[in-house]
Amino acid sequence: MKKEDKTKVIESLVEQLNANNKIYLADCSSLTVEKVNQLRRTCFQRNISLTVVKNSLLKKALERAADSRLVDLIPAIKGATAIMFSEVGNAPAKLIKEFRAAKNDRPLLKGAFVEENIYIGDDQLEVLANIKSKNELIADVVALLQSPAQRVISALQNREEKDAA
Repeated sequence: MKKEDKTKVIESLVEQLNANNKIYLADCSSLTVEKVNQLRRTCFQRNISLTVVKNSLLKKALERAADSRLVDLIPAIKGATAIMFSEVGNAPAKLIKEFRAAKNDRPLLKGAFVEENIYIGDDQLEVLANIKSKNELIADVVALLQSPAQRVISALQNREEKDAA
């Protein structure tokens, strides 16, 4: 690869890193071509961007990114690395869990940057999968707000039924 091409790739990665605050690094090294294609299709269906990158270029891009905390992901970059970007913080973690549940030993989670926190290691996969998305949190708040009103309405209806009886 020529130096100009490497510079373009690094600049592209820096733009993507700056534009996303949900970044996952995964190891897909031992997957067959068929399994990788299946993983890519699933990522596409769930609006997750998956790109395999050279470690040296990714390290340089992490160093140049606007958020200085991304540098903490550099120790996790060993072996083949795929980078995943998503709008939903827990979507890539759930996808990895589901993919591995189908008798696959990969992809392994190397590290993640989600909601301004760094997660290193595959043991963090469960934690990341359990993070609630913005929509899930909104639904929980709405349910909590509706609960007292529903109780009052139910009590009034029961009172009316007792009075009618």
